[in-house]
Amino acid sequence: MLSRAAVCFGLLALPALGADWNPRLAADYLDSRQKEWFVWPRANAAAKPCLSCHTGVTYLLARPALRKALGEDTPTVYEAGLLASLRSRLDLKEPANSPGLGVESILAARFLATGEAFDRLWALQIREGAGKGSWNWFSLNQDPWEMPESRFYGAALAAMAIPAKDHGRPEAQELVGYLNREQAAQSLHNRLMLLWASAGFPEALPMAERRAIVEEVWKKQQADGSWTMDSLGPFQAHAHAPHVEGGHAYATAFAAYVIGQAGGDAANPKLARALAWLRTHQDPDCGCWQAVSMNEQYDAGSMPSKFMADAATSFAVLALLGTGAPTHP
Repeated sequence: MLSRAAVCFGLLALPALGADWNPRLAADYLDSRQKEWFVWPRANAAAKPCLSCHTGVTYLLARPALRKALGEDTPTVYEAGLLASLRSRLDLKEPANSPGLGVESILAARFLATGEAFDRLWALQIREGAGKGSWNWFSLNQDPWEMPESRFYGAALAAMAIPAKDHGRPEAQELVGYLNREQAAQSLHNRLMLLWASAGFPEALPMAERRAIVEEVWKKQQADGSWTMDSLGPFQAHAHAPHVEGGHAYATAFAAYVIGQAGGDAANPKLARALAWLRTHQDPDCGCWQAVSMNEQYDAGSMPSKFMADAATSFAVLALLGTGAPTHP
């Protein structure tokens, strides 16, 4: 483990990253959380370990970008372990209506991008009813990733995975139909996922609607450059959620990153203010960006108490590095 002094000197060797946030500390935080995740019983019931939207998915998005910025040569043991978990379950296709398998099929397509992963993705796509074109997804009364509306979040994530050569296939067009049909009823948070997806799959969101989402995001930015979590709603009220005022690290990091990826607004001074806010809100003790649950008050130091910080840290890293999230390491 590097000393704090060594970490600081390491940061001086990376002037392009900015001298006011520390990518080494962010990487150490994210790795430490995966170390906990890999032995946490609830994360190792069926899939070993499973991928969660808040901790595993965001880690696989951010850690390769940090690896590149820090000059690391190989994926971490946690990147390899999460991907191996996805590979080990590719043959699972029954029951087809399982939310867990629906989620896994999307994540495997997104991060493995193999023919086998895409075959399972299309095999598990919903063929009829209101969800036609999408996939089954968890609905556990947990904002912002596991609500009834989160099926849309997962569908947007699937759209990111589909290579351009497959955009015209019938299944992909069914997905486009679902996204176009359902997007008006979604929270801004979920529509930001669609905006992100449209950067690589333009047909998923017409240009006029892309511009409308970007304008809505800017209108909800606070004077200090941040966004509140409520501004990315509407969300369901959760009676036991902690009260939070002011800028929220996850909301700010997610909005800033997606706007940066959407294209056409990278030079906007409002984005510069958002990135400045993020640069000054890394916690120097944990290396993370602190953020609390939208759902309930967890015991301090417990595994769930840091879930939102995991996501906030990953997206803050991505926003500040200004890199696209790779499909796989």
